[in-house]
This record gives sequence, structure tokens and C-alpha cells, in this order.
Amino acid sequence: MARLMLSGALALIMAFGFSLTPVFADPGGKDYEHGKKDGYSREGHGYGGGMGGHGMGMMHSSTGHLIRHLLKHEKDIGLTEEQVTKLKAMQLDLDKLRIKSEADIQVAERELKALVEDEKSDLGAIEAKLKQSEDSQVALRLASIKTRREVLALLTPEQRGKEKAEHEKMMQEHRAKGREHGDPHKGGGAK
Repeated sequence: MARLMLSGALALIMAFGFSLTPVFADPGGKDYEHGKKDGYSREGHGYGGGMGGHGMGMMHSSTGHLIRHLLKHEKDIGLTEEQVTKLKAMQLDLDKLRIKSEADIQVAERELKALVEDEKSDLGAIEAKLKQSEDSQVALRLASIKTRREVLALLTPEQRGKEKAEHEKMMQEHRAKGREHGDPHKGGGAK
């Protein structure tokens, strides 16, 4: 009976542990490189840098996307030199934190996997490792939210309006491209 309960508890822990998919510092691949050259990547567009596309990885991805968008359209939005300098510093700080945090999360997840696979592992150690991974994810998301608020606070109301207009223009272009290629996720359908 105790063995059955232990097996059930381990199965539950494994299911929970594997649902906390580790994020990846860079998605890699030619699509990512293609997106980087024009100032955008798949981050912030539902891909979430490896965290399942939504939720955990989405916030820091969308904050990074916002900063890249502002820098790409700095002239259209009317950013000052000082604002651009601050945005670049915020982008670097967020990138450094993201890379370190995602590495910590990956290591914690791999250590968790090793603990779960070892039937002699203490459940307390497994729980601590789960919490370590979760705490790292929460810290990264919170830092991203804070950075996003700081970024938006840099902008004047007029600049915010221009940013929204540029963003909407870009989204319309993406939707139009999706319709051209019959992508049902971007407003098009197969012909």
C-alpha cells in the first residue's frame, strides 16, 4: 500500500515537474535568425521562447518585443536620444537577467528530473527543487513586468499613441501576409 502511494505521488510530481517546461535562452534556427534581422523574433507572438507559448515565457518575451519595436521605430515614434539610450540599457539588463534565469531554470529542471527518476530520492528534496524552479520563473516574470512599466513610463502620451499606431500597422501587415499564404492563424484560409 505504501509503495502504491509512493508510486502515485512520484507520478504526480513527475507530471507537475514536466509541465514546467524549461525556457530556452534563444530559440535558434533559421526562422529565429530571419526574425532577428528585421528587429523581431518569434518572441511575443505566441511562441514564448520555449515555455509552451503562453503564460510563463510570454511576459518577458513581450517586454523584449516592445523594446525592440520602440527602437526599430524610434524616429516614427519620436524618441529622444536619452530615451533610446535608456531603452537600450533596459533591453541589455532584461536580456542578461533572462539568459541567467532561464539557465537556472533549465538546470533546476534537469536536477528535478534526476531526483524524480531516482526512486530513493527524498520527496522533500523533490519539492524543494520544484519550488526553486518556480521561484526562478516568478522572479523573471516579475522583473519583466517591472521593466515593461518602466519602458512605458519613459514615453509621453503622444509617443504612446504613435507606438500603438506603428504596432497596429505592423499587425495589419502580418495579417495581410497570412491571408496571402492561406494561414488560418493570420486571417487567411486555404484556397
